Amino acid sequence: MTTETGTLFLHPDRNLAMELVRATEAAAIRAVPFIGRGDKNAADKAAVDAMRKFLGTVNFDGVVVIGEGEKDKAPMLYNGEHVGNGRGPACDIAVDPIDGTSLTAAGRQNAISMIAVSDRGSMLDASMVFYMDKIVTSHEGIGVVDIRKPIGENIRALAKAKNKPIDEIVVAVLDRPRHAQLIDEIRAAGAGTRLMLDGDVAGGINAARYETRIDMCVGVGGSPEGVATACAIKALGGLIQGRFLPGSDDGRQKGLDAGLDFDRVYEANDLVTSDNTYFVATGVTDGGLVAGVRRKGPIIRTESIVLRGRSGTTRRVIADHLAAKWLGELDVAGLSG
Repeated sequence: MTTETGTLFLHPDRNLAMELVRATEAAAIRAVPFIGRGDKNAADKAAVDAMRKFLGTVNFDGVVVIGEGEKDKAPMLYNGEHVGNGRGPACDIAVDPIDGTSLTAAGRQNAISMIAVSDRGSMLDASMVFYMDKIVTSHEGIGVVDIRKPIGENIRALAKAKNKPIDEIVVAVLDRPRHAQLIDEIRAAGAGTRLMLDGDVAGGINAARYETRIDMCVGVGGSPEGVATACAIKALGGLIQGRFLPGSDDGRQKGLDAGLDFDRVYEANDLVTSDNTYFVATGVTDGGLVAGVRRKGPIIRTESIVLRGRSGTTRRVIADHLAAKWLGELDVAGLSG
């Protein structure tokens, strides 16, 4: 489509994905010196600074729908911030320079740097309500699993749909006191658990992928993470359902004022209305989704996953970066190739 002033870019195109990978790679690499050092805030700041600097070079007009928080609490990558050079497609973006800052600080597995993108105006702003009760499965769960049903019933239904014995079903859930009863019910149904210390985005994606041991991801986690996960689920053809949970009367009112419905079960198309989605993640530490950053002599190696909703494509990107280019300040010009 063209106008008198030239080409009018309306939607993210396939080339955008590789530009976004550079931003998550930069964030992951910059977080490495802080792995296992006990300072999650320092790790997060390093990743945020690197991601934002790279995003500024990307040919798109992105608005952060899900970021580090409100502007006064997050000076960069805050909700509502415009990123990119403004000359490309108009997009909504969800960013988490490190999903799993505590994991990074402790030197534990499954920390990732991630960006999700969709057409402008298509990503639900879930920032007013922090918590969401979620369930994620592969495509076998569609029309079979329902978040309103007891977990045991969902486990039995999914096992039947996947033609697996119940005792081979593995359910991922955040290891939190609030999930103690849920964990007991999962085990009472005959399934096994995979307890996650943090990072339920990776857990949800793994539940939707066909080659992992995780069959289902359930429990209460972050609402923003639910929206980001929905972008990935669109590419994987899986199921995600979520219900917003207000933490207080004030939180409920803020959610209602923002147009959120606490009686509604939100599915992928409710969380992200466009099918033109991207989800990009680079491993910070090793995990089931992607390997972490590794130094190999003069090389820094990263592994990333790129999921595109429109084509239903999953790609893995293994990149070797010359370590000398990362000495001193972040050198965008030297690393953009």
